[in-house]
Amino acid sequence: MNFDLHNFIILNSIMFITFEGIDLSGKSTQIRLLEDYLKGKKKKVVIVREPGGTVISEKIRDILLDKDHELMDDTTEFMLFSASRRQLTNEIIIPSLKSRHYVISDRYFDSSTAYQGYGGGLDLKMIGAVNSIASNGTVPDITFLLDIDINCWLKRKKSLSRSADRIESKKITYYRKVIEGYRNIARMNKKRFEVVDGSMNIDDIHRSLISSIHRFEKRKSQ
Repeated sequence: MNFDLHNFIILNSIMFITFEGIDLSGKSTQIRLLEDYLKGKKKKVVIVREPGGTVISEKIRDILLDKDHELMDDTTEFMLFSASRRQLTNEIIIPSLKSRHYVISDRYFDSSTAYQGYGGGLDLKMIGAVNSIASNGTVPDITFLLDIDINCWLKRKKSLSRSADRIESKKITYYRKVIEGYRNIARMNKKRFEVVDGSMNIDDIHRSLISSIHRFEKRKSQ
């Protein structure tokens, strides 16, 4: 990227950043751009993803995304995600934060609330309780929701050059619930969430994220 914000200083109060949104919302692209930006500021950065990120968690990921496991019910799915998250948090996220690395995660516990809660219809209080255990009480400093509507999702899905995994293959009605779920989560967690229009130009989204981090940093420093 050929731009920067004048006098932008990261104060190291925001260390744990998560990206949320339905599949194909552009999270991976924005995570890569933010990683490059932070490294350009000489920051130590660790990138993780859910499910995955450790040897155990990656094996769980294979089970979760395998289309041969179409009979998996939502509670089983949630428990597997939670097991993967617990291992990732304790093995990678917490130690990295303690050593003053920026940790950027492609999904975290909000995904379970949106997907298995709003999408799958599981009890939200139960999900919240298990999320707390799975995350070992570790809450992101800032969460970016890349928000796209169902039409944008369908358009991007048609352009896929690979076959959809088990979760990407779920019905449109499921994804409608997940989208609305994410929006509800963001509304209930305004101090942590920043909602960004995921249909915007890639560079514009990146600028918006950097500006948001700046605002969050200034707020926390006051």
